[in-house]
Amino acid sequence: MNVDDLVLISIDDHIIEPPDLFENHVPEKYRHLAPKVVHQPDGKDLWFFQGEPVGAPMGLNAVASWPHEEYGWDPCGFAEIRPGAYDIHARVRDMDVNGVLQSMCFPTMAGFSARVFLDPPDRNLSLIMLKSYNDWHVEEWCGTYPGRFLPLGVVPLWDPHAAADEVRRLAGKGCRAVSFPEAPHALRLPSFHGEHWDPFLSAMCDTGSVLCLHIGISQSMIQLAEGAPDDHRTILGPMVGSMLTATDLLWGPMIRRYPTLKVALSEGGIGWMPFFFERVDRHQRIQGPWTGQDFGGRRPSEVIKDHILACFISDPAGLRLRDQIGVDLLAWECDYPHSDSSWPNSPEEALAEFEATGCSDDEIEKMTNSNVQRFFGYDAFAAIPREQATVGALRARATDVDTRTTSRAEYRARYESARS
Repeated sequence: MNVDDLVLISIDDHIIEPPDLFENHVPEKYRHLAPKVVHQPDGKDLWFFQGEPVGAPMGLNAVASWPHEEYGWDPCGFAEIRPGAYDIHARVRDMDVNGVLQSMCFPTMAGFSARVFLDPPDRNLSLIMLKSYNDWHVEEWCGTYPGRFLPLGVVPLWDPHAAADEVRRLAGKGCRAVSFPEAPHALRLPSFHGEHWDPFLSAMCDTGSVLCLHIGISQSMIQLAEGAPDDHRTILGPMVGSMLTATDLLWGPMIRRYPTLKVALSEGGIGWMPFFFERVDRHQRIQGPWTGQDFGGRRPSEVIKDHILACFISDPAGLRLRDQIGVDLLAWECDYPHSDSSWPNSPEEALAEFEATGCSDDEIEKMTNSNVQRFFGYDAFAAIPREQATVGALRARATDVDTRTTSRAEYRARYESARS
């Protein structure tokens, strides 16, 4: 396959929310209580809500085009990052130059699954702001450029009935994907091993919505040795978090109780899956008679394969074993503007891995776009014809976009110059 003929849909990218996020969607009487960006004397920009700093600070999650030597966990400000991280018009241009047709964007300020609205004491106010966040995401972030984004909502984690109501409200706005903690018990919420989430899960099934579980909070459950370097979190997080989540889904037994539930596993890679499938099947064969788990005469691996879509950025090991996983279960991702992202060379890097692992054109088509369309239930070419949706066609519209490596200091100088 020629790189220019690829059609790329990424179901794992991220938003660095702009400071004006809540201006147009919060009822006027509550507007003064909305989360706000507060610029710090040291140049950092932090979100505050109900008197406390909230959300993941910009840092390693907004490094697109930085020199790798400048990567790090230290927070930064809007002046130091690529505008495509937070500005919708610049984002689409960065998608074009990377040949990406469509993107699903997880929150940053709100946390991947809206933890920000869970922690503050006034949950009535949190619910107002959460709904305003969803309205902004659907109407402004996704609505500004029809056909370029898959809307992704968040729900109130403190009340499964309110969460169900928000799922239905989102579905009415055309949003049938919801981000949720992959390990709710890590937030001291009820786990997947009970009936607490039933109203929410029923609403997900009733509306045909996809439960999107992004690795993140599960990493807090990994007990690292004292003095372990930052590398440990980055390496272990996807593998450990993904297998923990998949095990909870199977033995919850959430997916057995909800046979039509669809679950997307985000940023966990795919190389772990063949081992996991073999392990759970062997476990059930040997231990099942005394543990009493009932999979209806099927293997656990067969059951979970009915429910999931797993995404990967770079995973040659998983691609080599794609037949053992099932090609229909796999989807590519870009992860812009995080440090793991392949931007702006995603098409070349992805195609090189596909070719090195012997993927056919039909398999490439599935993993880059058609699996996502089938799983999320939509037509990617309804708004943009396929001939205008390829890597080559999109890049032809963005030949003037600067993709050079740019330091934080350079971005800061441009930002200050533009404001003066």
